[in-house]
Amino acid sequence: MTPAVSAITPVFNGAATLARCLAPLLAMQRAGEIAEVIVVDDGSTDGSAAIAATLGARVLPSGGRLGPGGARNVAAAVARGDVLWFVDADVVVHADAARVLAEAFRRTGATAVFGTYDDAPPAANFLSQYKNLVHHHYHREGEGEAETFWAGCGAIRKAVFLDAGGFDAARYPEPSIEDIELGARLRDRGHAIWLAPGLQATHLKAWHLANLLHTEIFRRALPWSRLIQSRPARAGTLNVGPAERARAVLALVFFASVALALAGIVPAWLPLATLGAIAVANRKLMAVFRRRRGAVFALAGVLFHQVYYVYASAAFAWSWLERRAASIGRRSSAT
Repeated sequence: MTPAVSAITPVFNGAATLARCLAPLLAMQRAGEIAEVIVVDDGSTDGSAAIAATLGARVLPSGGRLGPGGARNVAAAVARGDVLWFVDADVVVHADAARVLAEAFRRTGATAVFGTYDDAPPAANFLSQYKNLVHHHYHREGEGEAETFWAGCGAIRKAVFLDAGGFDAARYPEPSIEDIELGARLRDRGHAIWLAPGLQATHLKAWHLANLLHTEIFRRALPWSRLIQSRPARAGTLNVGPAERARAVLALVFFASVALALAGIVPAWLPLATLGAIAVANRKLMAVFRRRRGAVFALAGVLFHQVYYVYASAAFAWSWLERRAASIGRRSSAT
């Protein structure tokens, strides 16, 4: 039998997007495809709770600013479903999402299933299109068993979630990698996680340079690097496999060669040759960009993606130095 599903949406001042997020979920509830829709209000001051209640969702207070991980934990403790389906307040799942989710659980027998953003983000500016299309590309390419979890549109069997202790809200009181860390714990316990690209949703978030860099560096790259550093035995499985490492090296070589060519130390053809290698290494991502937004966007998107590799590599190096410094400090204290 198909397990009962509780859809859970944490929200903090999400009035601008919450109604659009809840519309397909409540339609699925009315159709009997899911058991309930729970909205956890994490201390909003913009009427988010009232919007959710008016629309017909089950509304719970988080009891304080807990962050999305803590808010999800509140709902998980009282959810009636056997499966907890986490959907962010700025995410609109496709109309077939509940059926795709149920089929993925049935077909794979997995403990957790997650999907991806679609390739049609409504925010038209460059960074919003870039960020959402990159997410879509990597999740589409990663179909099958996964080592991480994604709580933007992902589901976990309730019994396993509670047994694992849920999201680590103390460690991640802000939106961060609380879902990735939970996925790592699930994999440590031997549970299967499945990435199902057919489980799609539209992301309503508008990205701009300031919020993108802050989120990417301080909420994603640094904590993710620290998680990898703390789990060296599984470092190669946390989305940093050999291909991604090679692309990161190419990005670093490209920017270094540009600087050296401008200084007259290396010939001008070297950065051009490196750029050609980058185009080959990122050809699938370029194809996604080109199909959705054209050739100019594809070139600009892949060039900006090299900046991502630089700050991700810098975050990893910083976390390694942090760990080394802490280790030296501990040895010094012991002696």
